[in-house]
Amino acid sequence: MTGGGNTTEITYFILLGFSDFPRILAVLFAVFLLIYILTLTWNLGLIILIRMDSHLHTPMYFFLSNLSFIDVCYVTSTAPKMLSNFFQEQQTITFVGCAVQYFVFSTMGLSESCLMTTMAYDRYTAICNPLLYSSVMSPKLCIQMVLGSYLAALSASISELCALFQLHFCGLNVIDHFFCDMPQLLVLSCTDTLFVNLLTAILTMIFGIINAFIIVISYGFIVMSIMKITSAKGRSKAFNTCASHLTAVSLFYTSGIFVYLSSSSGGSSSFDRFASVFYTVVIPMLNPLIYSLRNKEIKDALKRLQKKRWYC
Repeated sequence: MTGGGNTTEITYFILLGFSDFPRILAVLFAVFLLIYILTLTWNLGLIILIRMDSHLHTPMYFFLSNLSFIDVCYVTSTAPKMLSNFFQEQQTITFVGCAVQYFVFSTMGLSESCLMTTMAYDRYTAICNPLLYSSVMSPKLCIQMVLGSYLAALSASISELCALFQLHFCGLNVIDHFFCDMPQLLVLSCTDTLFVNLLTAILTMIFGIINAFIIVISYGFIVMSIMKITSAKGRSKAFNTCASHLTAVSLFYTSGIFVYLSSSSGGSSSFDRFASVFYTVVIPMLNPLIYSLRNKEIKDALKRLQKKRWYC
């Protein structure tokens, strides 16, 4: 901390993490480390598989590889610091480190929200306009949509970061969480947070509500198109192409809404922290499984890869 006049400016924060569970810290560390390793392995493995197999060079798998990349960055923004703090007597993080962590976390989270919307449009085009799918979802458009997702998230996170650097922190510097999140930071600020709260509300509306609304509308048209299919086999096949994405979207939004509604006051109970683990660490691990377990194309790609290795 640095002093200036009658106030003491905070230069670092103390992350309490899971220190209130001393008896099971070793178990928590082992579980979280395993989840982190699996998340990296499965997501990076999926990216490599899609890259290596030409049969998977389609818009859907292009988006899926970007989702895996986002999930790797997303979980890495919080998990390594959380894991290292299990062995630290003083679980501190500098103000700049805290800001950088939140910036990466926010950018990846908002990018995922935009990419989920892009993937919903992809599924809408595939089912509602199958004859025009190849021409509509051109490689150029796919790249533009992914870049647009990243740039929109980046611009939003930069605006949040600029607003965060306008705040002053003095007095209590203890964050009752395992990473730096905006609600917990705002409650520690000794300056007016009205502008930051207003900016957060606007960004939540744009990236949360509007994206979710577009996804719901897309799936409304998808359901209507599926119901027009006469054969049960055709309806089942059409639904299966959307089931994975719908599951991932449901997990992403329901867990996110729950976590941020429960922590909007800046507090963080033990339950909130474990819920945040699900939102920030477990979901990135589940996404590659959701998209792969019942996916025939992924299974066929794995078989082709095994044959190549066998012949080599």
